[in-house]
Amino acid sequence: MAMDRDAYREQSLETWEEMAPGWEARNEWMKEVAGPVSDWLVERLDPQQGETVLELAAGPGDLGFRVAERVGDGGRVLLTDFSPEMIGVARRLGDRRGLTNVDYRVLDAEAMDLADESADRAVCRWGYMLMADPAAALAESKRVLHRGGPLAFAVWAAPDRNPWAALPAKVLVERGHLPPPEPGAPGIFGMADPERIRGLVTGAGFGEPELEEIAFEFRYADADDLWDSLVRLAGPLARAIKSLPEEELRATRAAIEESLAPFRAEDGSYAAPAVCWGALAS
Repeated sequence: MAMDRDAYREQSLETWEEMAPGWEARNEWMKEVAGPVSDWLVERLDPQQGETVLELAAGPGDLGFRVAERVGDGGRVLLTDFSPEMIGVARRLGDRRGLTNVDYRVLDAEAMDLADESADRAVCRWGYMLMADPAAALAESKRVLHRGGPLAFAVWAAPDRNPWAALPAKVLVERGHLPPPEPGAPGIFGMADPERIRGLVTGAGFGEPELEEIAFEFRYADADDLWDSLVRLAGPLARAIKSLPEEELRATRAAIEESLAPFRAEDGSYAAPAVCWGALAS
């Protein structure tokens, strides 16, 4: 049965509106975890002084703020997300940093209310694979970029390279709290196949993308920190967990902790491997 894209979009928006407070509360932790991915994106995007850079699915904005430092007072970052709550988080965090060259916009990446060729460069961290129609979003990204303007983005590699997310999701599927993922459907691993990335990017009118693996780790101080990150940040997983009755919640938590036991150190901390695809297209 074909996916109802409108129903998916509605559900996705509800999910990320609900996650926004957690992303604000754990912003420093996530900024550190995501550091290697943000480093790669900023370096490969190579924003220049005075340019206009578009960020899609910006969440709390930490990546866009780094770009804002690179484009300087004469440039600007158009920091966008489809969730008004997330944009509210980003605005608060940006104001705290005293940034004056960032515009905050609620924007649908699949149908952007932006003029053709209105940005010099574009960047997106962990967004396209969650969108109902990534082909439309990539085509829109191409449309709003100046001719030859680069797009740098990151999406998650295969589940077996990302036990930090794949194992908790597997527990939820096995216990009947989440449906098994459908091939090609939007989701965290929806663009894990490099051939699919290439097909979507070239189909949107870009040239062949450069792809590179970015390996890093999700580090948690202890089991409570691991659990807190799951229930406050993990989108559909978090919503599924939070809907469980108390007894099943405890049993599910124990099963998730057990699944991640191979990545637990003697001091009780966790370091779970993570791998993204970094892509640069122009």
